[in-house]
Amino acid sequence: MSETKKLFFEDVALREFTGRIVERREIEGRPAVILDQTAFYAEAGGQPWDLGTIGGAPVLKVIDDEGTIVHVLEREIDGETVVGKIDWPRRFDHMQQHTGQHVLSQAFIEVINGETRSFHLGETVSTLEIGIDRISDETLDRVERRANEIIFEDRPVKTYFVPSERIAEVPLRRPPKVTGLIRVVEVEGFDYSACGGTHVRRTGEIGLIKVIGSERIRGNLRFTFVCGGRALADAQVKTRVCRALVGRFNVPDGEIPGAVEKLSAELKDAKKRLKALEQTAAGYEAREIAAAAEEKVVARVFSDKSPEGIKALALSLVRLGSFIVIFAARGEAKAHLILARSESQTIDLRSLVADLAPLFGGKGGGGASLVEIAGNRDADLEALVARAAAAISTLS
Repeated sequence: MSETKKLFFEDVALREFTGRIVERREIEGRPAVILDQTAFYAEAGGQPWDLGTIGGAPVLKVIDDEGTIVHVLEREIDGETVVGKIDWPRRFDHMQQHTGQHVLSQAFIEVINGETRSFHLGETVSTLEIGIDRISDETLDRVERRANEIIFEDRPVKTYFVPSERIAEVPLRRPPKVTGLIRVVEVEGFDYSACGGTHVRRTGEIGLIKVIGSERIRGNLRFTFVCGGRALADAQVKTRVCRALVGRFNVPDGEIPGAVEKLSAELKDAKKRLKALEQTAAGYEAREIAAAAEEKVVARVFSDKSPEGIKALALSLVRLGSFIVIFAARGEAKAHLILARSESQTIDLRSLVADLAPLFGGKGGGGASLVEIAGNRDADLEALVARAAAAISTLS
């Protein structure tokens, strides 16, 4: 099978084309066609494949089979000559992100000699792994500024083929992984990369490059970034969040971190004082429950206590007499079941976890005298507590 003519090499902005079906296949139970020429890009180099339609049928996947482009379709199509239509918003988004990656990679080289180790173009964000183990905010700002300077200068982005025996004449950022005729993508006077992907025609089309996060991986730093339309969407979300926080805290934008830190400290202090109060109150309430208890098993569901509160109450109660306690309450995200016993009781409460936890999708554990299980917040706690009481009665 001869190579498919790749029309995006000639005109990256081509959105509709006509092709002749030269072969039909079946890929994973789906019909697939090979055309004599195509504008559909197959996944390669960290860039996903294009979507769109061929002969009116949605394209599900595009595969490069050693130069032959295979289009996997949602359904069979008729005829020999068909019209292909590219999902242009998706294609242009990929062009912005991929060209942005070239610019950002070279900016890392220029500013801190940070070499690109890997690149992934995701559905909402892209990632770039750089061979460094640390970077300051100020230095990252410099990298970002340099990348965006290249965008604002609206430099041409050129593509051309160079034979491998002459590729040394091109100042590539990284050595090519292929031989033969090598496609070079050049951001004029700035970056030279061996790449078969789709790219914008001028850097101004990238719009903006914004690094939005970083993490350590394999001794390197992996940066999350967005370009163009994604950068706009990211800025819109963060502006709305910032505006809401300004209104909530009644402070200027720049003082939001300080206001959040102050609120966090106040919340931590309030939780500490609340815990002390709950423990004190638990002592008084435990004495009332102990005085009124007619059986050794005390089982209740609380609607006005936190998981920490029922745990404190259970521990206070088992210190006052020979009790086995079954308490349940709903936390913010999960329902909690507490099982506790006095030292005079001999039941190993851990033996009940395997039977009770599945009843409300729970997980937990503890020791022989104290067990805590957290599970589905919407569970029927009354039924759960009754089941726990019945299980304890069979062991007593």
